[in-house]
Amino acid sequence: MKNSVKVILGAAALGLLASAASAATLDDVKKKGFVQCGVSTGLAGFSAPNDKGDWTGIDADFCRAVAAAVFGDGTKVKFTPLSAKERFTALQSGEIDVLSRNTTWTINRDTALGLNFVGVTYYDGQGFMINAKKLPGVNSALQLSGAAVCVQSGTTTELNLADYFKANKMEYNPVVFEKLEEVNAAYDAGRCDAYTTDQSGLYGIRLTLGAPDDHVVLPEIISKEPLGPAVRQGDDQWYHIVKWTYFALLSAEELGITQANVDEMKNSGSPEIKRVLGTEADTKIGTDLGVSNDWVVNVVKAVGNYGEMFEKNVGAGSPLKIARGINALWTKGGLQYAPPIR
Repeated sequence: MKNSVKVILGAAALGLLASAASAATLDDVKKKGFVQCGVSTGLAGFSAPNDKGDWTGIDADFCRAVAAAVFGDGTKVKFTPLSAKERFTALQSGEIDVLSRNTTWTINRDTALGLNFVGVTYYDGQGFMINAKKLPGVNSALQLSGAAVCVQSGTTTELNLADYFKANKMEYNPVVFEKLEEVNAAYDAGRCDAYTTDQSGLYGIRLTLGAPDDHVVLPEIISKEPLGPAVRQGDDQWYHIVKWTYFALLSAEELGITQANVDEMKNSGSPEIKRVLGTEADTKIGTDLGVSNDWVVNVVKAVGNYGEMFEKNVGAGSPLKIARGINALWTKGGLQYAPPIR
Protein backbone atom coordinates (compact mmCIF):
# COMPACT_ATOMS: atom_id res chain seq x y z
CA MET A 1 0.00 0.00 0.00
CA LYS A 2 2.81 2.38 0.91
CA ASN A 3 4.54 1.60 -2.36
CA SER A 4 1.29 2.30 -4.26
CA VAL A 5 0.92 5.66 -2.52
CA LYS A 6 4.53 6.50 -3.37
CA VAL A 7 3.95 5.62 -7.03
CA ILE A 8 0.80 7.76 -7.16
CA LEU A 9 2.47 10.69 -5.44
CA GLY A 10 5.53 10.30 -7.68
CA ALA A 11 3.38 10.33 -10.80
CA ALA A 12 1.52 13.39 -9.57
CA ALA A 13 4.79 15.19 -8.88
CA LEU A 14 6.06 14.33 -12.35
CA GLY A 15 2.79 15.59 -13.82
CA LEU A 16 3.18 18.90 -12.01
CA LEU A 17 6.77 19.23 -13.20
CA ALA A 18 5.77 18.45 -16.77
CA SER A 19 2.95 20.99 -16.57
CA ALA A 20 5.33 23.65 -15.26
CA ALA A 21 7.87 22.88 -17.97
CA SER A 22 5.26 23.02 -20.74
CA ALA A 23 4.33 26.57 -19.80
CA ALA A 24 7.87 27.81 -19.26
CA THR A 25 8.50 29.51 -22.61
CA LEU A 26 5.11 31.22 -22.79
CA ASP A 27 5.50 32.49 -19.23
CA ASP A 28 9.01 33.77 -19.96
CA VAL A 29 7.88 35.46 -23.16
CA LYS A 30 4.99 37.18 -21.41
CA LYS A 31 7.24 38.26 -18.55
CA LYS A 32 9.77 39.96 -20.81
CA GLY A 33 7.03 41.36 -23.09
CA PHE A 34 8.29 40.19 -26.49
CA VAL A 35 9.20 37.15 -28.57
CA GLN A 36 12.95 36.75 -29.20
CA CYS A 37 13.26 35.42 -32.73
CA GLY A 38 16.38 34.06 -34.42
CA VAL A 39 16.72 35.08 -38.08
CA SER A 40 19.43 35.10 -40.74
CA THR A 41 22.17 37.70 -40.95
CA GLY A 42 20.48 39.01 -44.08
CA LEU A 43 18.72 37.02 -46.85
CA ALA A 44 16.39 38.96 -49.15
CA GLY A 45 12.81 37.71 -49.08
CA PHE A 46 13.29 35.73 -45.87
CA SER A 47 14.91 37.89 -43.20
CA ALA A 48 16.90 41.01 -43.92
CA PRO A 49 16.93 44.58 -42.54
CA ASN A 50 15.71 47.28 -44.93
CA ASP A 51 17.24 50.75 -45.30
CA LYS A 52 15.40 51.83 -42.14
CA GLY A 53 16.73 48.89 -40.13
CA ASP A 54 13.35 47.12 -40.02
CA TRP A 55 13.44 43.36 -40.58
CA THR A 56 11.54 42.14 -43.65
CA GLY A 57 10.84 38.77 -45.25
CA ILE A 58 8.73 35.65 -44.76
CA ASP A 59 10.75 34.45 -41.76
CA ALA A 60 10.63 37.87 -40.09
CA ASP A 61 6.88 38.14 -40.72
CA PHE A 62 6.36 34.72 -39.17
CA CYS A 63 8.04 36.01 -36.01
CA ARG A 64 5.58 38.92 -36.00
CA ALA A 65 2.71 36.47 -36.45
CA VAL A 66 3.78 34.55 -33.33
CA ALA A 67 4.04 37.82 -31.38
CA ALA A 68 0.54 38.76 -32.56
CA ALA A 69 -0.83 35.38 -31.45
CA VAL A 70 0.65 35.79 -27.97
CA PHE A 71 0.30 39.52 -27.35
CA GLY A 72 -2.24 40.68 -29.94
CA ASP A 73 0.56 42.92 -31.25
CA GLY A 74 2.94 41.91 -34.04
CA THR A 75 5.49 44.55 -33.06
CA LYS A 76 6.31 42.81 -29.78
CA VAL A 77 9.24 40.89 -31.25
CA LYS A 78 13.00 41.30 -31.17
CA PHE A 79 15.26 39.85 -33.85
CA THR A 80 18.58 38.09 -33.28
CA PRO A 81 20.61 37.70 -36.49
CA LEU A 82 22.41 34.33 -36.47
CA SER A 83 24.88 32.55 -38.74
CA ALA A 84 24.19 28.97 -39.80
CA LYS A 85 26.69 27.79 -37.20
CA GLU A 86 25.18 29.84 -34.35
CA ARG A 87 21.47 29.22 -34.95
CA PHE A 88 20.93 25.87 -33.20
CA THR A 89 22.99 26.70 -30.13
CA ALA A 90 21.04 29.94 -29.72
CA LEU A 91 17.76 28.02 -29.67
CA GLN A 92 19.00 25.18 -27.46
CA SER A 93 20.45 27.60 -24.91
CA GLY A 94 17.27 29.68 -24.64
CA GLU A 95 18.85 32.78 -26.17
CA ILE A 96 15.92 32.82 -28.61
CA ASP A 97 12.34 31.56 -28.27
CA VAL A 98 11.85 30.50 -31.88
CA LEU A 99 14.18 30.00 -34.83
CA SER A 100 12.71 31.35 -38.08
CA ARG A 101 15.74 31.34 -40.32
CA ASN A 102 15.45 29.54 -43.71
CA THR A 103 16.35 26.29 -41.92
CA THR A 104 15.91 22.84 -43.49
CA TRP A 105 13.90 20.25 -41.54
CA THR A 106 15.96 17.03 -41.24
CA ILE A 107 15.83 13.93 -39.06
CA ASN A 108 19.14 14.81 -37.37
CA ARG A 109 17.88 18.24 -36.35
CA ASP A 110 14.60 16.77 -35.17
CA THR A 111 16.31 14.18 -32.99
CA ALA A 112 19.99 14.70 -32.18
CA LEU A 113 19.68 18.48 -31.90
CA GLY A 114 16.51 18.36 -29.80
CA LEU A 115 14.41 20.62 -32.03
CA ASN A 116 10.74 20.54 -33.03
CA PHE A 117 9.94 21.93 -36.47
CA VAL A 118 6.45 23.41 -36.60
CA GLY A 119 5.86 23.11 -40.35
CA VAL A 120 7.21 24.05 -43.77
CA THR A 121 6.80 27.74 -44.50
CA TYR A 122 8.69 27.41 -47.79
CA TYR A 123 9.30 24.29 -49.89
CA ASP A 124 12.66 24.79 -51.54
CA GLY A 125 15.53 22.91 -53.18
CA GLN A 126 19.25 23.50 -53.57
CA GLY A 127 20.52 25.00 -56.81
CA PHE A 128 23.53 26.64 -58.44
CA MET A 129 24.24 30.12 -59.75
CA ILE A 130 27.04 31.10 -62.12
CA ASN A 131 28.41 34.23 -63.75
CA ALA A 132 27.38 33.64 -67.38
CA LYS A 133 30.09 35.97 -68.65
CA LYS A 134 32.75 34.02 -66.77
CA LEU A 135 31.38 30.62 -67.83
CA PRO A 136 29.87 31.12 -71.31
CA GLY A 137 28.03 28.08 -72.63
CA VAL A 138 27.40 26.55 -69.20
CA ASN A 139 23.68 25.89 -68.82
CA SER A 140 23.68 22.89 -66.48
CA ALA A 141 25.24 21.99 -63.13
CA LEU A 142 26.50 18.82 -64.82
CA GLN A 143 28.98 21.04 -66.68
CA LEU A 144 30.63 22.22 -63.44
CA SER A 145 33.22 19.44 -63.05
CA GLY A 146 36.42 20.96 -61.70
CA ALA A 147 34.69 24.17 -60.66
CA ALA A 148 35.39 26.17 -57.51
CA VAL A 149 32.06 26.35 -55.66
CA CYS A 150 31.22 28.88 -52.93
CA VAL A 151 29.23 27.36 -50.06
CA GLN A 152 28.37 28.20 -46.45
CA SER A 153 29.71 25.88 -43.75
CA GLY A 154 27.52 24.18 -41.16
CA THR A 155 24.61 23.72 -43.59
CA THR A 156 22.83 20.88 -45.39
CA THR A 157 23.93 22.77 -48.52
CA GLU A 158 27.55 21.78 -47.91
CA LEU A 159 26.59 18.10 -47.50
CA ASN A 160 24.31 18.06 -50.56
CA LEU A 161 27.05 19.63 -52.67
CA ALA A 162 29.45 16.80 -51.80
CA ASP A 163 26.78 14.16 -52.49
CA TYR A 164 25.84 15.66 -55.87
CA PHE A 165 29.38 15.82 -57.24
CA LYS A 166 30.24 12.36 -55.92
CA ALA A 167 27.08 10.83 -57.41
CA ASN A 168 27.88 12.38 -60.79
CA LYS A 169 31.58 11.44 -60.61
CA MET A 170 32.71 15.05 -60.86
CA GLU A 171 35.51 16.88 -59.09
CA TYR A 172 35.08 20.28 -57.43
CA ASN A 173 36.90 22.70 -55.17
CA PRO A 174 34.75 23.86 -52.22
CA VAL A 175 35.34 27.47 -51.17
CA VAL A 176 33.85 27.49 -47.67
CA PHE A 177 32.93 30.38 -45.35
CA GLU A 178 31.02 30.47 -42.08
CA LYS A 179 29.12 33.71 -42.65
CA LEU A 180 26.67 34.31 -45.49
CA GLU A 181 28.05 37.76 -46.24
CA GLU A 182 31.52 36.23 -46.64
CA VAL A 183 30.23 33.71 -49.17
CA ASN A 184 28.42 36.47 -51.07
CA ALA A 185 31.51 38.69 -51.16
CA ALA A 186 33.77 35.87 -52.34
CA TYR A 187 31.41 34.92 -55.17
CA ASP A 188 30.88 38.53 -56.22
CA ALA A 189 34.65 39.04 -56.28
CA GLY A 190 35.06 36.11 -58.68
CA ARG A 191 36.78 33.73 -56.24
CA CYS A 192 34.35 30.97 -57.20
CA ASP A 193 32.98 29.65 -60.48
CA ALA A 194 29.61 28.85 -58.92
CA TYR A 195 27.52 29.53 -55.82
CA THR A 196 25.27 26.91 -54.27
CA THR A 197 22.48 27.31 -51.71
CA ASP A 198 18.68 27.07 -51.63
CA GLN A 199 17.37 28.23 -54.99
CA SER A 200 15.16 30.88 -53.40
CA GLY A 201 18.25 32.24 -51.67
CA LEU A 202 20.14 32.43 -54.97
CA TYR A 203 17.45 34.72 -56.42
CA GLY A 204 17.73 36.97 -53.38
CA ILE A 205 21.53 36.97 -53.35
CA ARG A 206 21.66 37.78 -57.07
CA LEU A 207 19.92 41.09 -56.38
CA THR A 208 22.77 42.14 -54.07
CA LEU A 209 25.60 41.47 -56.54
CA GLY A 210 27.54 44.15 -58.36
CA ALA A 211 26.14 43.14 -61.77
CA PRO A 212 23.00 41.03 -61.15
CA ASP A 213 22.18 40.59 -64.84
CA ASP A 214 25.47 38.75 -65.43
CA HIS A 215 24.41 35.89 -63.16
CA VAL A 216 22.20 32.93 -64.04
CA VAL A 217 20.50 30.39 -61.77
CA LEU A 218 20.93 26.95 -63.35
CA PRO A 219 17.86 24.70 -63.72
CA GLU A 220 18.94 21.73 -61.57
CA ILE A 221 17.37 21.22 -58.14
CA ILE A 222 19.59 18.73 -56.31
CA SER A 223 17.80 18.31 -52.99
CA LYS A 224 14.63 18.70 -50.98
CA GLU A 225 14.85 21.70 -48.66
CA PRO A 226 11.69 22.03 -46.53
CA LEU A 227 12.33 25.31 -44.72
CA GLY A 228 10.50 26.13 -41.54
CA PRO A 229 10.55 27.52 -38.00
CA ALA A 230 11.71 25.44 -35.04
CA VAL A 231 11.39 25.49 -31.25
CA ARG A 232 13.06 23.55 -28.45
CA GLN A 233 11.76 20.13 -27.52
CA GLY A 234 10.11 19.63 -24.14
CA ASP A 235 7.65 22.52 -24.22
CA ASP A 236 4.43 21.33 -25.80
CA GLN A 237 2.40 24.46 -25.18
CA TRP A 238 4.90 26.75 -26.90
CA TYR A 239 5.30 24.23 -29.73
CA HIS A 240 1.51 24.23 -30.26
CA ILE A 241 1.28 28.04 -30.27
CA VAL A 242 4.00 28.40 -32.88
CA LYS A 243 2.73 25.45 -34.96
CA TRP A 244 -0.87 26.61 -35.02
CA THR A 245 0.19 30.14 -35.89
CA TYR A 246 1.61 28.66 -39.09
CA PHE A 247 -1.60 26.70 -39.71
CA ALA A 248 -3.69 29.82 -39.02
CA LEU A 249 -1.86 31.70 -41.80
CA LEU A 250 -2.72 28.91 -44.25
CA SER A 251 -6.31 28.57 -43.06
CA ALA A 252 -6.88 32.31 -43.41
CA GLU A 253 -5.75 32.23 -47.04
CA GLU A 254 -7.91 29.20 -47.79
CA LEU A 255 -10.97 30.91 -46.27
CA GLY A 256 -10.33 34.22 -48.06
CA ILE A 257 -9.51 36.09 -44.84
CA THR A 258 -7.08 38.92 -45.59
CA GLN A 259 -5.41 41.77 -43.75
CA ALA A 260 -7.88 44.16 -45.39
CA ASN A 261 -11.11 42.25 -44.71
CA VAL A 262 -10.46 40.43 -41.43
CA ASP A 263 -12.70 42.74 -39.37
CA GLU A 264 -15.51 42.42 -41.90
CA MET A 265 -15.10 38.63 -41.97
CA LYS A 266 -15.79 38.46 -38.23
CA ASN A 267 -19.44 39.05 -39.20
CA SER A 268 -19.44 36.17 -41.70
CA GLY A 269 -22.31 33.71 -41.68
CA SER A 270 -19.88 30.82 -42.19
CA PRO A 271 -19.56 28.70 -39.03
CA GLU A 272 -16.00 27.79 -40.03
CA ILE A 273 -14.87 31.40 -40.46
CA LYS A 274 -16.57 32.40 -37.21
CA ARG A 275 -14.83 29.54 -35.41
CA VAL A 276 -11.40 30.43 -36.84
CA LEU A 277 -11.81 34.10 -35.97
CA GLY A 278 -13.08 33.33 -32.46
CA THR A 279 -16.57 34.83 -32.89
CA GLU A 280 -18.53 31.59 -32.66
CA ALA A 281 -20.42 31.19 -29.39
CA ASP A 282 -18.57 29.22 -26.72
CA THR A 283 -15.43 28.87 -28.84
CA LYS A 284 -12.30 27.95 -26.89
CA ILE A 285 -9.76 27.47 -29.65
CA GLY A 286 -7.66 30.29 -28.27
CA THR A 287 -7.94 29.65 -24.56
CA ASP A 288 -7.18 25.95 -25.07
CA LEU A 289 -4.01 27.04 -26.85
CA GLY A 290 -3.04 29.52 -24.14
CA VAL A 291 -3.85 32.71 -26.07
CA SER A 292 -6.95 34.86 -26.65
CA ASN A 293 -9.83 33.55 -28.74
CA ASP A 294 -9.28 36.27 -31.37
CA TRP A 295 -5.64 35.26 -31.88
CA VAL A 296 -6.14 34.50 -35.59
CA VAL A 297 -7.63 37.98 -36.10
CA ASN A 298 -4.52 39.44 -34.50
CA VAL A 299 -2.19 37.31 -36.62
CA VAL A 300 -3.86 38.29 -39.90
CA LYS A 301 -3.99 41.96 -38.92
CA ALA A 302 -0.27 41.88 -38.21
CA VAL A 303 1.04 40.15 -41.36
CA GLY A 304 -1.86 39.10 -43.59
CA ASN A 305 -2.49 35.47 -44.55
CA TYR A 306 0.17 33.09 -45.89
CA GLY A 307 -0.46 34.09 -49.51
CA GLU A 308 -0.09 37.78 -48.68
CA MET A 309 3.16 37.08 -46.84
CA PHE A 310 4.48 35.10 -49.80
CA GLU A 311 3.55 37.61 -52.49
CA LYS A 312 4.96 40.72 -50.80
CA ASN A 313 8.22 39.07 -49.68
CA VAL A 314 9.24 36.65 -52.44
CA GLY A 315 6.37 36.57 -54.95
CA ALA A 316 5.01 38.85 -57.65
CA GLY A 317 4.94 41.88 -55.37
CA SER A 318 8.63 41.54 -54.48
CA PRO A 319 11.91 42.07 -56.37
CA LEU A 320 12.45 38.28 -56.35
CA LYS A 321 9.21 37.53 -58.25
CA ILE A 322 9.26 33.80 -57.44
CA ALA A 323 6.20 31.83 -58.60
CA ARG A 324 4.12 30.11 -55.90
CA GLY A 325 4.71 26.69 -57.48
CA ILE A 326 4.55 23.94 -54.87
CA ASN A 327 4.11 26.59 -52.18
CA ALA A 328 0.56 27.15 -53.39
CA LEU A 329 -2.35 25.90 -51.29
CA TRP A 330 -3.38 22.28 -51.73
CA THR A 331 -6.60 23.52 -53.35
CA LYS A 332 -4.48 25.04 -56.12
CA GLY A 333 -2.11 22.17 -56.76
CA GLY A 334 0.47 23.02 -54.11
CA LEU A 335 1.70 21.37 -50.91
CA GLN A 336 0.53 23.93 -48.32
CA TYR A 337 -2.16 22.28 -46.25
CA ALA A 338 -3.45 23.02 -42.74
CA PRO A 339 -5.37 20.73 -40.37
CA PRO A 340 -8.80 22.02 -39.34
CA ILE A 341 -9.05 24.72 -36.69
CA ARG A 342 -11.98 23.34 -34.72
